Amino acid sequence: MAEPAWQELLRLRLAERNARESAFSPIIEQYRKLAQQTKLLKERNASLLRAVGSVRGTPGASASSGGGGSSEDNPVRAAYMASLESQISSLRDELATVYKTQGQNAQRLLSMNETLREKEELSRVDSENLRKTKDEIGVLQRKVNQHNELMTEKDRTVQILHDEISTLQLELGQIEERNQTLTKDNAKLLQRWLDAKQAEANKMNEANEFYENMRSRHQTVLTWRDGATDDANGADTASQSSVSGNGDAEEREQPTRKKDGTPSPAAKAVDLTPNG
Repeated sequence: MAEPAWQELLRLRLAERNARESAFSPIIEQYRKLAQQTKLLKERNASLLRAVGSVRGTPGASASSGGGGSSEDNPVRAAYMASLESQISSLRDELATVYKTQGQNAQRLLSMNETLREKEELSRVDSENLRKTKDEIGVLQRKVNQHNELMTEKDRTVQILHDEISTLQLELGQIEERNQTLTKDNAKLLQRWLDAKQAEANKMNEANEFYENMRSRHQTVLTWRDGATDDANGADTASQSSVSGNGDAEEREQPTRKKDGTPSPAAKAVDLTPNG
């Protein structure tokens, strides 16, 4: 989660302040050391001046010192020794500080070497990951190129199929128009054929009516002849001849009858083609 803007700004300003204040830390440390040395020198000079004053105040002391007395009896030498001991103590303190700083620096160097080794290991791992990532990117790029080529080929195929579909739709439209035209022509031909058959049926009905009319007349004539033969005694021969004549007529009429005895119209050639 990102920090708020004011916290980030405060952190940056504190870092700038620390960097600005620590910029003169070495100089301040050197001045502190110089101040300590100056203080020690001033104390040594003060002790020497006090010893000289004490020597000047006691004339016998100079004689004893000129006679080769011990260092404990010479206040100048004692002050000088005290100053040297204080310098040695301060130098020992500085040396201890230097050794401590050197130890800290050595520890920091070891930690920095360890950190550097870890960073180098991380850098090596990152380099290896980067190499693998580059290889994967190359493989993916090749796959993308292959997919692009495949999609381009598919687009061309789809375009060809669209063109073929358009052509087939055009042909289908033409075939449907031709089918509609043929359907209309067939309907017209069928209507003409039905009209022709209706006309033939009407003609056959007229022929049947004419046949029935002629048959009824013929039956009337036969009935009238039968009645005339019953009244005449010597008309047997004539009656037989008329009967034979009727038989001939019936024989002539036989071709016009069907097998079930119902009359049929005279044979007539009928054109049964659809055109009539």
